[in-house]
Parts: sequence; structure tokens; C-alpha cells
Amino acid sequence: MDMGNQHPSISRLQEIQKEVKSIEQQVIGFSGLSDDKNYKKLERILTKQLFEIDSVDTEGKGDIQQARKRAAQETERLLKELEQNANHPHRIEIQNIFKEAQALVKEKIVPFYSGGNCVTDEFEEGLQDIILRLTHVKTGGKISLRKARYHTLTKICAVQEIIEDCMKKQPSLPLSEDAHPSVAKINSVMCEVNKARGTLIALLMGVDSTETCRHLSCVLSGLIADLDALDVCGRTEIRNYRREVVEDINKLLKYLDLEEEADTTYAFDLGQNHSILKIEKVLKRMREIKNELLQAQSPPELYLSSKTELQGLIGQLDEVSLEKNPCIREARRRAVIEVQTLITYVDLKEALEKRKLFACEEHPSHKAVWNVLGNLSEIQGEVLSFDGNRSDKNYIRLEELLTKQLLALDAVDPQGEEKCKAARKQAVKLAQNILSYLDLKSDEWEY
Repeated sequence: MDMGNQHPSISRLQEIQKEVKSIEQQVIGFSGLSDDKNYKKLERILTKQLFEIDSVDTEGKGDIQQARKRAAQETERLLKELEQNANHPHRIEIQNIFKEAQALVKEKIVPFYSGGNCVTDEFEEGLQDIILRLTHVKTGGKISLRKARYHTLTKICAVQEIIEDCMKKQPSLPLSEDAHPSVAKINSVMCEVNKARGTLIALLMGVDSTETCRHLSCVLSGLIADLDALDVCGRTEIRNYRREVVEDINKLLKYLDLEEEADTTYAFDLGQNHSILKIEKVLKRMREIKNELLQAQSPPELYLSSKTELQGLIGQLDEVSLEKNPCIREARRRAVIEVQTLITYVDLKEALEKRKLFACEEHPSHKAVWNVLGNLSEIQGEVLSFDGNRSDKNYIRLEELLTKQLLALDAVDPQGEEKCKAARKQAVKLAQNILSYLDLKSDEWEY
């Protein structure tokens, strides 16, 4: 149809669809909750467009009716996606974990910067546990969940860094005010910086509704201006003192830009992160080695070369930069477990092969442990090949097989044989590690 002769109702529907399309990425990437201002804004825009679509006169024409129906369906789809993003179970999980962090900060940190007690080991451990739990929240590759998890981790890790930096720093300063008149002003600014540190933590964690990031930024920038205006009369120790305080202020200003930086740099999407790409490269090679071992006609010939290369892969993972990102740390931890599990598999296979070559009389209990180890070796090979989730029948079968081997080990009576006791203990640990590895492979975690 010629655009110039297009029906006005069709043209209007196309205009509405264009407006809806313009906010589609905002909806897909929405990482907040249903009480957020941005949620209400997007919901209002989409609802308005639905009313606009509904008001388009079809004049009983089939093509216009179909066009109106398609436009309404697309708008309703985005409204539904917006609602699902804000109410996704894992989004709620992230928020609940964040609330725990808020309570911890409100109880322990805000009083600390108001002259209360020192930061305790209990607080630091509690914060680290919260960070670990957040890294385990599954995103399923969903942009909104990745953003929500990243933003939450960024805030909590920033608080952790601010506290650690403050606790580690044991300067010989402040200088005595008798040294120079400017020292009194620097000391005064330093007191303001300590207060600002507490305010910043409260802001990052959302436990202070009386302050804004913009105002705190203006306050800190004003303190830098005051310090720059000071005359230190060429005194090196005073100039160094002033520089230290300025550096502290600049660090705090950096944390105020966290939210904006996360959105503009897409730092939440670790798919293209250099460290993650290195981890993925290691995992790809590890899988190739695993397939070679599992499919080889004569595996023993590959044991030595495979182990050497796998140890090299562990070395490569050790060199991966964590970039202070707990998700990268978790990705590396899992990759190390993947490689180490394959090394353990090769070690066990190798030990079983050697035992065949040097058959000798042995204690019945010791023999029973070796029989279980042989079974574990076969099961571990299946676990290495497993690619599913915990609802799969194969997962349940493998879990039952491993549990049976643990029960078999429990039934072994060492009869006082120390060698047998040690062997049984190692076999139990191996079975438990294989179970843990099966859980890790099936928990659908994604960075």
C-alpha cells in the first residue's frame, strides 16, 4: 500500500507501536521493584498506549482490526514482562538478601561512624556471607536479574571496601595543630570526611532518607576546594597530609558514581568480561580433555599428558584477575572445581590400573574399599558427562548410586587396620566430593 494513501488509523497504530518500541529495552532491562518510580513511569506509559490503541477506530475493517490487535498484544507483552521482572522470585530473593545487609549496616556501621563501637569480626563475616549468597542467586541469563544482582553486589562490596580501607589505614597523621595554622583546617576537613564516610555507607545501603548523592557530592567537592585553597607554605609534611585527605575524598566520590557507571558500561553483563572469557577458554579446553578421556579406547595412555595439561589450566585460573567482582570470583571457584574434579578422576583411574598390575593378597576390608572405589570411578565418569538439572531422572539415579556407595563404605569394618581406616576415610571424602560436584553441575548458576 502506498504510504501516502495509508489509512489514518493504520498510521496512528504505527506511531503508537513506534513509541512502545522506544521503551522496550528499558522494560527488558528493568531491574527494580514494583514500588520504584521508574516502574510506575514505564507502567503509566504502556497503559496510556493501550488506551490510545483501544481508541483507534477500525471502522469495521479487518486489516485495521488485526493491526490494532497486534499493537495491543505487543504492548500487553511488555506490561507483563515489566511486572514479571519486578516480581520474579529471584528478584525478590535479591531484595530480601539486601534487606539483611541493610539491617546489618544499620545496626553495626552507622553507630560506628557516629562514635560507637568498632567494626566487629562478626559484622565482616556477616557481610561476606551475604555477598556469597548473592553470587549464588540464579539469573538464567535474564538481563533484569543480572542488573539487579550486579547493582546490589556493587553497593555491598563498596561498603566492604570503604570499611576495609578505613580499618587498614593507620596513618601517623593527623599532625599537631602547632605545626602550622593550616593543619587545624585539614584536621577539621578530615573529621568531616569521616562523617561523610558514614553518610555514604548509609546512602549506598538505603538506610538514610535525609541525604542525597548529589548533596553529598557537592559537600565532598567543597571540601576538596577548601583544601586546595590552603597555603601550606612549601611544608612537605603538611602538603603530604593534605594530599592524603584529598585522596580519601576522591575515593568516596568514586563510590557515588557506582549506579550510573553500572548502567552506562554494562558492567553487569559479564559475558564479554576479559576475566570471564579467560575462564571460559580454560573450561572449553578442560571439556575437550574430558571428552578425550571418556571416549578413548585406551585411556591409560592419556593419563600423564592429561594431568600435566590440567595442572597447567589450574595455573591459568590462578592468574585470572578477579577485578574485585565476587561473581568473577565465584566463576573462577567453580572452574577450579571442574578442573580439579577431572584431575581426581584421572588419579583414581590411574590408581585402579596400577592395582591390576600389582595384584597381591590384601585384607578383606581393604579389598571392599577398593571395590567401592572402582564403583565410584564408573559413577564419576557418568557425573562428568551429566548435563541437566535436579529434576532429571538421571540426576536422581546418580545421587542414589553415590548414596549407596557411602552406605557400603559405612558397612566396611576396618578391624583395627589403620591402612584400611585411612582408605575408607579417603573413599568417603571422594564420594561426598562427587555428590557436591553433581550438585554444582545441576544448580543452573550463571554469572
